[in-house]
Formats: sequence, C-alpha cells, structure tokens
Amino acid sequence: MRMLRWFCGHTRRDRVRNEVIRDRVGVAPIEEKLTQYRLRWFGYVRRRPPEVPVRNGVLERVDNVKRGRGRPKLTWDESVKRDLKDWNISKEIALDRSAWRLAINVHEP
Repeated sequence: MRMLRWFCGHTRRDRVRNEVIRDRVGVAPIEEKLTQYRLRWFGYVRRRPPEVPVRNGVLERVDNVKRGRGRPKLTWDESVKRDLKDWNISKEIALDRSAWRLAINVHEP
C-alpha cells in the first residue's frame, strides 16, 4: 500500500482509504491474490502423481506431536478447504489445469 500511495501522490496524512487507492491504480485486494496463489499451489499438488513426496504426505505435519494449549494453528489444508468453500469451487476441477486457472483467477479492477 505504501508503494501504491506513492504512485498516487498521497500520504497517510491525507487520510485516503486503501480501497480508493487500489481502485485508482487498478490493483486487486491482497487477500484475494493470496488466496489465488494458495489455490494455484493446491492445484499443482493435486495434479502431481501419488508417489511424489509433496503428494504422499512426507511434507505434512506429524500427527503424534503434542500441540500447545489454546487455539490450534491454522494449517495449510484447513485454509485451502476454507478458500474452496468461500469461492464455491470443487477440488476435482484442479485436475484440469486450464479450467482450474479460470476458476481461481482474480481479475484486476
């Protein structure tokens, strides 16, 4: 946002909202772009063969480790499930790369 403000010639002191600056420059919200990149990686992992380490669970967290007290950390799997539900996308589409790219694409305003 600092760079976008600099593009527009505004400072924080001008009290111009972030949404206004993003619309003026033509940039999508950062949350949507992060979700898009997370889902793009998910599609890549889904298309990999089952014997690859990233697919067969070698890189997943170990379940027998005692976790700390309090709220559990948000895992990558849980965040992907939430993103798929929020965007109303089925994970079977990930097997078709072109359809998946169209489904997760965030258009710039």
